[in-house]
Amino acid sequence: AKMAAAASDLLTGWFLFGLALLAILIFCWVYVRKYQSRRESEVISTITAIFALAVALITSALLPVDIFLVSYMKNQNGTFKVWANANVSRQIEDTVLYGYYTLYSIILFCVFLWIPFVYFYYEEKEEDDGNTCSEVKTALKYTLGFITICAVLLLIGAFVPLDIPNKKNSTEWEKVKLLFEELGSSHGLTALSFSISSLTVLGMLAAITYTAYGMSALPLNLIKGTTSASYERLENTEDIEEVEQHLLRIKSKCRDGRPLSSRDRRTLQQLEERLRTLRRRERHLESIEKSWWTKFCEAIRPLKIVWGVFFIIVALLFTVSLFLSNLDKTLHSAGFDSSYIILGTNLTNPLNMLLPVLQRVFPLDYILITTIVMYFIFTSMAGIRNMGIWFFWIRLYKIRRGKTRPQALLFLCMILLLIVLHTTYMIYSLAPQYVMYGSQKYLVQVRFIVATYNQLGNIFRSLLLLFPFNLDQCIVTRTYLFLDKFWFFRATYYFGNWAFIAVFLIGLIVSCCKGKKSVIEGEVDDDDSDMSDDDLSVYYH
Repeated sequence: AKMAAAASDLLTGWFLFGLALLAILIFCWVYVRKYQSRRESEVISTITAIFALAVALITSALLPVDIFLVSYMKNQNGTFKVWANANVSRQIEDTVLYGYYTLYSIILFCVFLWIPFVYFYYEEKEEDDGNTCSEVKTALKYTLGFITICAVLLLIGAFVPLDIPNKKNSTEWEKVKLLFEELGSSHGLTALSFSISSLTVLGMLAAITYTAYGMSALPLNLIKGTTSASYERLENTEDIEEVEQHLLRIKSKCRDGRPLSSRDRRTLQQLEERLRTLRRRERHLESIEKSWWTKFCEAIRPLKIVWGVFFIIVALLFTVSLFLSNLDKTLHSAGFDSSYIILGTNLTNPLNMLLPVLQRVFPLDYILITTIVMYFIFTSMAGIRNMGIWFFWIRLYKIRRGKTRPQALLFLCMILLLIVLHTTYMIYSLAPQYVMYGSQKYLVQVRFIVATYNQLGNIFRSLLLLFPFNLDQCIVTRTYLFLDKFWFFRATYYFGNWAFIAVFLIGLIVSCCKGKKSVIEGEVDDDDSDMSDDDLSVYYH
């Protein structure tokens, strides 16, 4: 009966996993179709963006699943369940490990091969509408550089030994033999881990830039809301009238046949461009004012405020926990030489305190960890959407509803793939024991030694309790196998966490000082054409 119940639970779990996978694919399709440009849409780039975004979300969802599976194999008293014998537990561990192998390999494939190829192919297609074979060759030529970088990272990870040979007089052949023995024993785990860790550093930079800002901007935007469409339209009408009067004054100067000065011509050109932008804003505001979606958003305004308060609480919980975790490493580790490793927890952070409490009521702890992971991803998407794609101080692309170029969507998905890799380490740095073992409990061997002494009519009893901790009683998550293998990455993540906290605080101050966003924020720019307004009904009606 217990075996049947366990099998039923596993089937239910797989069914829920299938539903979650279907929901992820639907969300990715809706998200990409919402933001991609209708005039520049490309089938290959659309499929690539949907696939990469789905891989990012599925990979982020694997951490809670991994923690749940190692915890589900044990009872609350610390004993293994009847069905969780050595073979079954090993099969579950291998399945999760192969899942990580597959997803991480797909991420490497997307980042170093598929996304660069599609990007360069589309760039060539825009410049030259001629021979398709020539466009493919050119795209492959540029993509070859990314493939070379990936191969170098895999080779470094495969053949750089983590353990130095003890024999000082060992020959070169013995050293080479040791390298291949380590490669064979790890089954390529070290090579893949080094490559993923290298990408995680890039993901750390992306998280500092986009996620830290998104964690502060998204909740406050929900709380403050947007300005009224009717009020903005009234202001826009006044601006149009003012610009038109200014244009009439300048044009009146040439009524008698006199040519305009160069300064007036420049002013006239700027005012005409300004007038075109204001009229586009007028069309957008009119469409939004009549839209049923705007009326629906106004009706659920209290719910948005509640969500905004909830999101800011999660953001503060995450940031305070990250600060205390980093402060603990600063005060109690051996410093840079030990890559800021500490044994145990000296300063308990709120997240590390909350997870053990929630473990008592299933499945509150998994809901919390899943909420944090998903919140990290969606705030990253909000940060990229608000800021656009930047290369240092140069703005490459904007992310706008219905007007995002295919190249920008590819960049967005690549950035999300990198941020997802960094998410796992950030959560591990906050709650290392929970990420390693989940809610597992272990058996405590107790030995009672009772000695009775009769002296002056009094009885004294002594009690001795011994609590040996056996690591073999707990199963470590497969996530941990990809973490903490290289000391220089750990040190880099440590300093990256401080930078993340600083950017979050700066973003929080800036977001608090800014007023309400425009109801058409980012929808109308000076470089838009009048043809870009033809599909307004698709988004607002």
